[in-house]
Formats: sequence, C-alpha cells, structure tokens
Amino acid sequence: MCLFFFFFFFFFFARIDLLLRLRVCQGFERTAKKNFGGGNTAWEERKLSKYETSEIRLVEILETLCESSSFECNRMVEEHEEHFETWWFRWKTEHPDLFKWFCINTIKVCCPKGTYGPDCNACVGGSERPCHGNGLCDGDGTRGGQGTCTCNHGYQGELCLDCVEGYFSEERNDTHAICTECHTSCKTCAGPSNGDCEDCKAGWEKDQQGACIDVDECSAQSPPCKEDQLCVNTDGSYSCKACDKACSRCRGEGPDQCLACAEGYQDEDGTCADIDECSLPERVCPGEHRECVNIKGSFRCFCSSGFEDHGGVCLESQETEADEADEMHTGADSEPTSLHTVEHEDL
Repeated sequence: MCLFFFFFFFFFFARIDLLLRLRVCQGFERTAKKNFGGGNTAWEERKLSKYETSEIRLVEILETLCESSSFECNRMVEEHEEHFETWWFRWKTEHPDLFKWFCINTIKVCCPKGTYGPDCNACVGGSERPCHGNGLCDGDGTRGGQGTCTCNHGYQGELCLDCVEGYFSEERNDTHAICTECHTSCKTCAGPSNGDCEDCKAGWEKDQQGACIDVDECSAQSPPCKEDQLCVNTDGSYSCKACDKACSRCRGEGPDQCLACAEGYQDEDGTCADIDECSLPERVCPGEHRECVNIKGSFRCFCSSGFEDHGGVCLESQETEADEADEMHTGADSEPTSLHTVEHEDL
C-alpha cells in the first residue's frame, strides 16, 4: 500500500509540475495582451475592468491547462477550481508563484526542490546542493522518498563525497568533493598520471620508477596466440590475428612477413609465393586424359574435354561416343559438337 501511494504522489507531482509550470505560464503568456474582443477596448476596460485580471481570462487559462483526453488532469483542475479562483483574485500579487502556492503550500502534494517527505525535510547535503551536488536525492521535490542519495558515476558513500575505485579525490572537504578518473593503467591511484598509480590494472606492471607500464604479452617466452596467428600487443592487453594464408607462422601481416611458408607455398626472395604444381616435372594429376589447373596454395585435377570421371578414371563420355557413331553412320562432314568438361579437385 505504501508503495502504491509513493508512485501515486510521484506521478501526481510530475503531472502538476509539468502542467502548472508549463501550461499555466503558457496560458498567461498567450492571453497577456488580449482584451474582451469587443470594438471599444478602452470602454471595456473602464467599465468591465482589465482583461488581464478578469475572470474570463482565468477561465480561458483553466481550459487550456489539460489535454481533453487527460482525465486525471481535468479532474484535478475541477476539484481545486475554488483554490485557483482564490489565488487569482486574492493571492496572485502576494504569491505570484502558483506552483509554490498551490502544490506546496495549499494542497501539499509537492515539496520545494532539494527537500522530500511529508514534512519537506532537506535532502542529505542540504536543499541547495542535494547529495553535495554528486547524486540524486530520493523523493526530491515530492512528499515521498527517503532522502537517501544515489551517487553519480565515480562517487560513493552516504554523502556522495567518497571516490570509487579507479577515481581519486582531486578536491575534498566536508561539503564538497571532486572525483577524477585515474590513468587507464591504474587500478587505484592518488593522482592523474601513470606514475600516481597505487596498484596497476591487469596487463600493466610497474617499472623501476614505480610507474605502471604496458606488459607486452606478445614478447613473452610462450606467446599467447596460436602458431598460425599474429600476436598484436595493445595497451593493457593483446589480440590474435590470423597470419596471411601463405604463412604457417608469421611476424607481421602479408606474405613477406612469414617465418615459415604454408603448404603449397615456397620462399622466393623472402616472400612466400604460390607453387605452380601443374608445371612441376613430375605430374601431379596421374592417369590418361587428365589435366591440371593451378590455384593459390594448391591445384585441381579434372578430366579432359569429352571425358568424365568415373572413380578416379577419366572415361570417354557416352554423349561423345554417340556423336561419333552418328558421324560414322551419316558420313556427314560437319563440325564436332562441344564436349562436356568435368572438373575434379583431388583431396
């Protein structure tokens, strides 16, 4: 039940704050220079009083406070219409802030900024600077909440005056604190540089001067990456990147940075280049009617035109045999038909 009332007053306050501060002020501004709409404004103001302080203007303003579809807002205006009239005719000059007069002092659903709860107590740190300017006060401006602080990033503690790990106190007294982020290498610190680190983060270590410097994991005796990967050192860490496909091991990017060539490649003046297996003295595609085509890092065997692969053996295709039979039967002197080619990659 308490939670229900908290949310009720919270959203009620939000609506009143928005509607009254914006819509009422807009209503005043829209109608400030208007008159009754007749032809003789001077006579109207002399006989009927000034439009600026008239009940007509008040009615017009109240009609513009809420959207027609907003049941809660329109009900609130209707329920408290007498309060608006009282303020308009009796207290407007003495209490020009309608929000303060109506929401805070009259119907008591809101509190001044920096205060909270049924009695509008000051937030931690005071109403001028709730949470010492480093956080948000629970229930600020409402009749609810506990007045406790939710600290901004980098701050902690009941008063939001302490720094979290990774931040140091640049300025600090009983009512004011500035927490600044440590150097990226520091886990804890007393100042902004890597020489002010009290403890280093993982991936960093202290040098002889006591400053936190990057650990080069890639230069370790046992590098962290796989054999066919390039280790790239970064601040506080490292990454593993695949070597060029021409390399089985590498020291950098590209085929000229190989420590050893991958299968199907050979060293040529310091660069791993593709081996053209098809041009080697010893045939890599054995058997009759087989041809070879070179590809990067390998080769491919396929049957010659007019032949088909049957279990690793290239046999003349049936289509070719039929064409030859037709030619012999007709004795026609025609151009030969195109022959079917089958590509085959030896695994």
